[in-house]
Amino acid sequence: MPDAEIDAALAKATGALARHEDRPSQKQMADAVATAIRERRHLIVQAGTGTGKSLAYLVPVLVLGQRAIVSTATKALQDQLAKRDLPQLALSLDSPVEFAVLKGRSNYICAQRVAEISGGDEQLVMDEAAAAGPAPSPGPLGREVRRLVAWSQKAETGDRADLDWEPSPFAWAQVSVSARDCPGAARCPSGGRCFAESARETAANADVIIVNTHLYATSLAIGGELLPPHDVVVFDEAHELEDIASASFGFEVGAGRLQALARATRPILEDHSTAMAVDEAGLLLADALSEYRGSTLPRPLGDATLERLVVTRERVVRLAAEIRKAVRSASDNDSNVEAGVRARHLRAQQAASHLERDLGEVIDLPDSKVSWVEGPEHAPLLKVAPLDVGAEMTARLWNRDDAPTAVLTSATIPPRLPERLGIPRGSFEQLDVGSPYSYDEQALLYCPLHLPDPRDAGYETAMHDELLALIEAAEGRTLALFTSWRAMNAAAEALKPRIPWSLLTQLDLPKPALVERFTTDEHSCLFATMGFWQGVDVPGSALSLVTIDRLPFPRPDDPLLQARRARLGRSAFGMIDVPRAATLLAQGVGRLIRTRTDRGVVAVFDTRLGKASYRWALVNALPPMRRTRYRKDVVDFLAPLAATPPAATPLAATPASCDPAS
Repeated sequence: MPDAEIDAALAKATGALARHEDRPSQKQMADAVATAIRERRHLIVQAGTGTGKSLAYLVPVLVLGQRAIVSTATKALQDQLAKRDLPQLALSLDSPVEFAVLKGRSNYICAQRVAEISGGDEQLVMDEAAAAGPAPSPGPLGREVRRLVAWSQKAETGDRADLDWEPSPFAWAQVSVSARDCPGAARCPSGGRCFAESARETAANADVIIVNTHLYATSLAIGGELLPPHDVVVFDEAHELEDIASASFGFEVGAGRLQALARATRPILEDHSTAMAVDEAGLLLADALSEYRGSTLPRPLGDATLERLVVTRERVVRLAAEIRKAVRSASDNDSNVEAGVRARHLRAQQAASHLERDLGEVIDLPDSKVSWVEGPEHAPLLKVAPLDVGAEMTARLWNRDDAPTAVLTSATIPPRLPERLGIPRGSFEQLDVGSPYSYDEQALLYCPLHLPDPRDAGYETAMHDELLALIEAAEGRTLALFTSWRAMNAAAEALKPRIPWSLLTQLDLPKPALVERFTTDEHSCLFATMGFWQGVDVPGSALSLVTIDRLPFPRPDDPLLQARRARLGRSAFGMIDVPRAATLLAQGVGRLIRTRTDRGVVAVFDTRLGKASYRWALVNALPPMRRTRYRKDVVDFLAPLAATPPAATPLAATPASCDPAS
């Protein structure tokens, strides 16, 4: 039902932001968010491109006086909220609005690391970070570190994003710490001037706190202590939540982590033999893991692998005991021990205890988790993640006594998302508010059923010919999306000599520059892979055609998904593969229509979209475009777009029928 108070505030806010067009979908979403907050029920809402969903959840949160955390998956949305939407919203509402951006600890320069470097321990700090990989030569690296130290003396927030230059990962690693390694402000000599703690204090007093979804999930993983109490959490870009939570609820172990611990402890222990043993264990473990690259670890573990893991953990246990002795000794001789030395002791103790715990879990892995190995041959990485993200979310969020009201929103809500995230039945409402765009007039979905099956030998050549015909009909203006680098390169090589317009590929320029070039060269074509299926916004006449080579199913050999498929049995394809393909397909299709005046065609060359038994699960995840299987309809639709700027031209397409491609 309409909510007069919310609608009035929303109208005022959209006026302040110069968004005067009527958006019924935005009002519907805002009213639903207000109802969810009042009734303390979770809300899952699909809000298509152009809805203005950020205001639709911010206005009810603020009008109803709720403290909220907005969790986003991308920096672009964080910037939009913090630099545009919230400042303007604060001006439009009658009451003051306090908001803050809070990031993970490693995003802030560490005052204690800076103090250690400034005190003459620059080389020592470099040694501690050396495990990050092949670093630049000491000279340039040292200059970068000193430049960061100088910047920290006048920095207001210590946030890496405030730098006007981009430091190398190796340099930044030497002046920052992760949450895993930080001993906490109370135990750190520089805790009183910690940038990360200052950011947390600011956030604790804010009405709205903007965080990265990785930070929110990490906070859940360690008991919620990273974030202040809140009444509401908004998961924007909620289609990313399952994978981010899975990664955050797990951990990684590799030779680099063991070697980093060994390097960090050598300067604080008189006897280096225990640290050297841990360093060597990293190489032994890497050797044992290498044969499992790209696959899960067997259950039970093979004797050789189990022995290496046990030996590695025993060496870490011994090193942790040596570190604890050093910490006790430092405490007993408090007046004679420099504060920076104590801080190094505590960081090493923290890192050792976490590594000891993680290795123990790998050795005795619970049935609820899976372990697998990935990474290059010379540096295999052991990863652990939960098999059922939903069960973890239920325990860590939904069933908590102080659980906030959750709003999950995205332009594309994956099928069966509540079930996959473990949201209890009966505790949520779900709706689709649609989009303000007239997709049935602005866009056409084309699936050429005459092409071979994408798994057939003749598919690629036929697909290239079809793509060429469509590019010619659109006079360039094409974003061609591919599911692999090989397919992109093959298509670019085949078509570049055959078209008169500029053909750009993902390899040519960095992403922002590439999108800018594509946007300004109106007849150009851009061929790209998965990184361009999301986060690319090209409104206007520069984009009239989006093509997709294959349905974006996840890799069948992905170890984590293989384990989850085995657990689900015959229902796995419908629970895992189809929802993931539907979500990513919708993201790719969403590149086409970005404003009310955009018009164009989406061509999916994979005939399974029109023939497979699961086709409706995919089609129903897409915007409600008209559909056709005939190239002539596409050519007729594109003809006026190629000749003039986008306009309200009548759609020339065959009527839709029961077949998704008709």
